[in-house]
Amino acid sequence: MSDIPFGFGFGSGNDGPSNNGPNSGGAGQNPFDMNSIGAALQQLGAFLQNAGTSGETGPVNWQMVRDIARQQLANPDSGGDPAVADAQLRAVVEAVHLADVWLDEATVLPATSGTPLAWSRSEWLEQTLPMWQHYVEPIAVHMQQVVGGAMPKPSDLGSLDSEALNAALPEQFRAMFPGGVPAEMMSMLQPMLGMAQQLGAAAFSMQLGQALAALAKEVVGAGDIGIPLLPSATCALLPRNVDELGAGIGVDSNDVRLYLALRESAHQRLFAHVPWLRARMIGAIEEYARGVRVDPQRLQEVMGDVDLSNPQALQELMSSGLLQPQDTEEQRAAIARLETLLALVEGWVDDVVSVAAGERLPTARALQETMRRRRAAGGPAERTFSSLVGMDLRPRALREAATLFAAVRASGGIEARDALWAHPDMLPAADDLIDPLGFIERSSGPLDLGTADEG
Repeated sequence: MSDIPFGFGFGSGNDGPSNNGPNSGGAGQNPFDMNSIGAALQQLGAFLQNAGTSGETGPVNWQMVRDIARQQLANPDSGGDPAVADAQLRAVVEAVHLADVWLDEATVLPATSGTPLAWSRSEWLEQTLPMWQHYVEPIAVHMQQVVGGAMPKPSDLGSLDSEALNAALPEQFRAMFPGGVPAEMMSMLQPMLGMAQQLGAAAFSMQLGQALAALAKEVVGAGDIGIPLLPSATCALLPRNVDELGAGIGVDSNDVRLYLALRESAHQRLFAHVPWLRARMIGAIEEYARGVRVDPQRLQEVMGDVDLSNPQALQELMSSGLLQPQDTEEQRAAIARLETLLALVEGWVDDVVSVAAGERLPTARALQETMRRRRAAGGPAERTFSSLVGMDLRPRALREAATLFAAVRASGGIEARDALWAHPDMLPAADDLIDPLGFIERSSGPLDLGTADEG
């Protein structure tokens, strides 16, 4: 593995830095090909200029995220992103209204107010981007700190002489200047370090934009991922994605739309009428995100191989699994809370929709199994997003949670099942999901549904 630190590699076309150039400084001195450094600096500057990062100092350039995602979605090679037609909007509104009629018999939680929406992929992106910013920013801050911490701040370089600068550089970087930092490098080093730090943010932003665009091509509704992505509960479906999902499984598009409308309305009813749930879910994600750390061993393995003359290589680096949850008791507990909460939300939705569809929708069972596998395994875009930000949104115990809610319903009716959401302490714990009958026995006394609408 190369000993050259992150952001200062050379192209693979050379065996190594030249020792014979006019600026080589002689054997054992500063074996640098200044022409290669200058060319790399120019390419890096051009990349950042084209990416529109001039003046950006934050860990994520959200304007770039938006622009990259919208460019991906509008790409004519993938069919572009046409606006939702009036007929598609009417079909979504009718499906949600019918779904609400059926759901009124399957849950005590009432329908949400407001007209159902039909979104294009770009509309999903625009509507959900503020919440993605809320979730992703803490992770990006940590990534910037770790990657940028390996080198001195560019603003400090101007006040350092050659000896002090050499002492301030990381050990691997000092090895590149065995005779001290040459005077001709001083003027180039400051912009290079500054651009290298910008490059990390730019590459992360570009990769995040691509990941969100990929998600926009897979999700079928506002609640499809199972976490709050809107400031208030709103039923919304993406007609194009709904049609593509139906075509892929060979089920009539009307049935698919109605089944997904049932799921969407059930999700939004839960988030609208269990007021503590949104804050608890966001808190669980934030707690999990705070414990995600850059894998130092993996970082060490890949940093030396990053080629400065090919900045796009950083995009692959950012999604190569650098981010991992910390192996601490606190982080393991955070992961367990998030996974359990995701499973409970999805399990409740699964049972409610199963009851609502009943015998009315002959394809419901096949659609239920399709959605269970889809949520449990995660699609390609969701796996890409997980690799990029280190946050896994798959409900691993979905089937167990659905079985538990069905058992509670069989024992006490839909009122008892829905009353479990009255307070977070009443919900099943992770251990309860594998022992639903034991959970029912341990649940003492009648459950008071009246507190479900209290803050």
